[in-house]
Amino acid sequence: MSATALNPTSLHFDVLIVGSGLAGLSAALLLPPSKRVAIITKRAVREGSSGWAQGGIAAVWGKGDTFDAHVDDTLVAGAGLCDLDATRFVVEHAPESIAWLQEMGVPFSEEDGQLHLTREGGHSARRIVHVTDATGAAVQRTLIERIQQRPNISLFEHHTLVDLITSAKLAPHQDGVATNTSSPPNHCLGLYALDDVTDEVLTFQAPHTLLATGGAGKVYLYTTNPDTATGDGIAAAWRAGCRVQNMEFIQFHPTCLYHPHAKSFLISEAVRGEGGRLLLPDGTRFMPSHDARAELAPRDVVARAIDFEMKKGGFDCVYLDISHQPLGFIQEHFPNIYARCLELGIDISKQPIPVVPAAHYTCGGVKADLSGRTDVAGLYAIGETACSGLHGANRLASNSLVECMVFARAAIQAIEDANGASAVPLPAWDDSRVTDSDESVVISHNWDELRRFMWDYVGIVRTNKRLERAAHRIALLQDEIQEFYAHFHVTRDLLELRNLVQVADLIVKSAQARHESRGLHFSRDYPQLNPEVRDTILSP
Repeated sequence: MSATALNPTSLHFDVLIVGSGLAGLSAALLLPPSKRVAIITKRAVREGSSGWAQGGIAAVWGKGDTFDAHVDDTLVAGAGLCDLDATRFVVEHAPESIAWLQEMGVPFSEEDGQLHLTREGGHSARRIVHVTDATGAAVQRTLIERIQQRPNISLFEHHTLVDLITSAKLAPHQDGVATNTSSPPNHCLGLYALDDVTDEVLTFQAPHTLLATGGAGKVYLYTTNPDTATGDGIAAAWRAGCRVQNMEFIQFHPTCLYHPHAKSFLISEAVRGEGGRLLLPDGTRFMPSHDARAELAPRDVVARAIDFEMKKGGFDCVYLDISHQPLGFIQEHFPNIYARCLELGIDISKQPIPVVPAAHYTCGGVKADLSGRTDVAGLYAIGETACSGLHGANRLASNSLVECMVFARAAIQAIEDANGASAVPLPAWDDSRVTDSDESVVISHNWDELRRFMWDYVGIVRTNKRLERAAHRIALLQDEIQEFYAHFHVTRDLLELRNLVQVADLIVKSAQARHESRGLHFSRDYPQLNPEVRDTILSP
């Protein structure tokens, strides 16, 4: 399939936003009402990862807390790899982001008329602003209501990103597209998106495109992420010519509910922050023997400790116990976790919760500056899609939602200050030489194979041999998927699998390039920490 014929029916906007999580919605609302904005999201607007966030948003708010303390906690969790400027930029702008959400109407939990602050692993103070244990859902609901009140914002639900349109890609097809010497040689001009309802590929055109598509947790068999987390923005940006950074650092959340009927249900970090204790099946508490901070150690430490104990003892899971807290306390602080567990026959006020680690957060991503700008002019990346330098080798709990808002505001400012590419006719998507596939089983089989070997070979603990095996299988899958992509009509499943395999390749190549154990990347072949601190940066 190709893009050759000029398309007079392109959809024209001032800004295209791909993704409807907190990063994308914040960016749309922060743009002035005079801008024509398109939000393109591949499921319903409410189905992104942000809505799944339970714990809260980290910001210096309480007495006695300081920006320096929040910065230091972030740097410690990031294992020496955080960018100091990015870290300070986010921390210092976090309070104004909370204030903005209050203006939007987010009903944050309060105590005695003040915002209630909780504490999570890796934090030296209570600084987590939250809405009980469903912060992400409450924030999303509020912002979606605001979006619906803005006539300048058009929402395209059930539209899957196919690829970005750049001047470099169009140059062979169309004379004059890339001849504007006042612009960089490669400029993002828009994108193609598949309408999942009509199966038509539409052309969207704008001088500015912002990727806010989230992470790639679905590349692993077990994940806390929703089905939408297939690395679409990262893969598309890579194909467009953007560098990626630190893709080896995949955060595994220590405590995902272990139950056959509970798909991807997260047990919030805040449960440990409020005194939850991790136990072996016989009731023995084990975290103090792994780290002096015990259950309040950063996520990478806790996840590796659980993985170690499960493999050592041959256990299917470990247990998180909060039953020593009063029932009223549990119902007030964790109403959703309490209710969901009770539905599954687990009364967390009387018994411990079975938990396992699961892929949770993509700390690396598209290399972006403090304004969200990427290597391709007119293309921005924010939130989990991007690597801003904030998270380093391991994200500190509850730093993700605030990152979305801080960089949304910064990217919007950059967009308002920038001169976009001149509008040129964009070619329509050409699928005249492809057919419908009668072998969809190939996609489901490859998807399952990819997620299983990524879990087995590129998980919490890695070795050179495991990474080599993964790389070999990825190469075979890439060839098979590319042949499928070239000969058959695109579908959402095919596009997501194509992106996941591309992201898996970037994760493995980045892991192979890091000859040390740092943060979330732990290698048995390189258990030491190198004195030289460096980012892993891959170029297309």
